[in-house]
Amino acid sequence: MNKYMKMLDPRRRRLTGRLKSMRERIRLLEDELEKHTSQHYRVSIFGSARTRPDDDYYKMTYRLAYLLGEKGIDVLTGGGPGLMQAANSGVQDGRDASGSKSMSYGLSIELGALGKLERPSQHLDIKHHHNRFSSRLDDFMRLSNAVVVTPGGIGTVLELYFSWQLLQVQHLPYRPIIMLHEDFWSGLIDWMKEVQLDQGLVSEEDFRFIKFAKTPEEAMSLLENDHKQFMEEAGAPSK
Repeated sequence: MNKYMKMLDPRRRRLTGRLKSMRERIRLLEDELEKHTSQHYRVSIFGSARTRPDDDYYKMTYRLAYLLGEKGIDVLTGGGPGLMQAANSGVQDGRDASGSKSMSYGLSIELGALGKLERPSQHLDIKHHHNRFSSRLDDFMRLSNAVVVTPGGIGTVLELYFSWQLLQVQHLPYRPIIMLHEDFWSGLIDWMKEVQLDQGLVSEEDFRFIKFAKTPEEAMSLLENDHKQFMEEAGAPSK
């Protein structure tokens, strides 16, 4: 063994040890996460950080989250302003009005030049900060049982398609993706069917995950059905 290889061996051993330690910590974290989430139904609500409180989209999102809070269902958002704040404040108000045990979760992220758009919401019971979109998106999926997509821009579309593809390739168990405000989203889905489906780039079966809701009440009805099934399968006590 030459001199260089002798110098390299200890470094390899240290690196191997560090990787083994990291894998063990990840395994323990996953085990703890499974205990924490297996009997709690959560809804991820995605939407624009730019929407103001006087906007109809804001009021619509707040209303849905309020209904979820009344029913004891947790809400998970990106933890920022706009429609995320509408969801986080709505679930807390619904919880307080009904005496349920709903929780308001936020997964924040640093956005560089757009950082001012992601000021942390003041309406969070549990929050966790991410430095990368990849880990944040993974946590959204691990912590939620249903997805609601409210009006938004590029980030919201990213979250929609990330959720959708994981369902498409069966990396996640089934969960509904509810497009709240059908008029806002129907053009995107129509284009996919008219262009992508027609050219064989997606299949008709892929659209089974997508459900439309025109009102918060319609979305809530869809979520209640899924929540009921989840509780029965999990044998979880109601909140």
